[in-house]
Amino acid sequence: MDRAENMSRRRLLTTAAGAAALTAVAAVATRAGAVPGARPGTAPRTRPPRADRPVDNRFWTSRKDWGAGTPDGTRVTGSTRPGVAIAEPAGTTGYTDPHTGATTTWEYARWTSPAHRPDVPATEVIASWNARTPTGTWIQVEAEAAYSDGTTSPWYVLGRWASGDDRQDPAAPVIRRTSVDGQKDGRSSVWTDTLAVDDPASGLRVAAYRLRLTLYRRPGTALTPTVWRLGAMASDVPDRFTVPASEPGPAAELAVPRYSQEVHKGRYPEYDNGGEAWCSPTSSQMILEYWGRGPTAADLAWVDPSYTDPQVCHAARFTYDYQYGGCGNWPFNAAYAATYRDMQGVVTRLGSLTDLETLIAAGIPVITSQSFLKEELTGAGYGTAGHLMTVVGFTADGDVIANDPASPTNAAVRRVYRRREFENVWLRTKRKNAQGRVVSGSGGVCYLYFPLRPAKRQVRALAAVGVR
Repeated sequence: MDRAENMSRRRLLTTAAGAAALTAVAAVATRAGAVPGARPGTAPRTRPPRADRPVDNRFWTSRKDWGAGTPDGTRVTGSTRPGVAIAEPAGTTGYTDPHTGATTTWEYARWTSPAHRPDVPATEVIASWNARTPTGTWIQVEAEAAYSDGTTSPWYVLGRWASGDDRQDPAAPVIRRTSVDGQKDGRSSVWTDTLAVDDPASGLRVAAYRLRLTLYRRPGTALTPTVWRLGAMASDVPDRFTVPASEPGPAAELAVPRYSQEVHKGRYPEYDNGGEAWCSPTSSQMILEYWGRGPTAADLAWVDPSYTDPQVCHAARFTYDYQYGGCGNWPFNAAYAATYRDMQGVVTRLGSLTDLETLIAAGIPVITSQSFLKEELTGAGYGTAGHLMTVVGFTADGDVIANDPASPTNAAVRRVYRRREFENVWLRTKRKNAQGRVVSGSGGVCYLYFPLRPAKRQVRALAAVGVR
């Protein structure tokens, strides 16, 4: 499964920024105010209007995007896939890895985004990124929130990330990818991968934010990480136990490979106690293979040859968050997907099953995050405080076809779940657990993986759900 109940609705950085930059962000916050704004436009079928879909996505991907930021030792590189890389290091710094105890000196360079004012002043911000980190390099993603009361948060660390690990080359200078616990300022806190306002009922919102990217490399080398996509989803989803029902759209089903996490039970317990907790990487692997991507035989040489579906073990290892102690870090999964050739991955929220139908009709499967009691999702056969599964289609009656990795075998992975039940357990933000205590839900969180150059219908579908 995925996340513990007390982490379900997580509530965004380490060196102080210049006073002038902070003033600029606070000015944006003052202009933004605390009332969500609606964007005009029409939408197909029963998709709610923008004012009722309180989600804003902003991603930096183009040369123009990267050029609008503030470089400190970075350069824009690439033509077909522009990104940020190290030009000349801004300095050196030491980092003591909390998971190995090793202290290493690194050269670094930074890129800072302009302040972005979301269309929706937000209670939560979740960043995601797509990058390449050769051995001997890594990246750190931070966020600074400008609140609706005119104050500003510290820089919060949202992830220290590298695509590889110290098992590949024990002698190489590497870090263990990690989230950072304990970050708070009395107004907001970071819960693993989510910056969240502590008390949404107070009216306080994130009115604007900046992202800061720091690129690290081994001193004296020409190595560099390259980051092609950086951004965040900001949202203010209202607290609710039930959500409005949507009308079924056209039936469709995508041919997505089916993998069970349960067949990996007991394998590599150092990665979150083995396969029974691998819903997120198992789902990620299904969609990667749908797009024709996956690890090579050489990549999988470390896996016990007696194990079936070794690529699932591989995905678990390379999405593992050493602080969280699991493979369910949302941005780490999106970043893993984007390590494969010409792939992109983002974390966002959708507003209804109509949004899912739009993506499925365009050939884009979706990984959804939900929590429920056993009796709330007919046919699941289990309850969960947090679980990822892959939506691959809809029946003629509008019911959801999901590849559910919490199945005993690969053959049993395809499930059909009742539309109304699935919609509610995925989109709600409040629920009661087995003890009758009110806990939280994901509010429509999902991962979207898609090629660097999607088909035109896929570009339109992604734009329709706010992703570009």
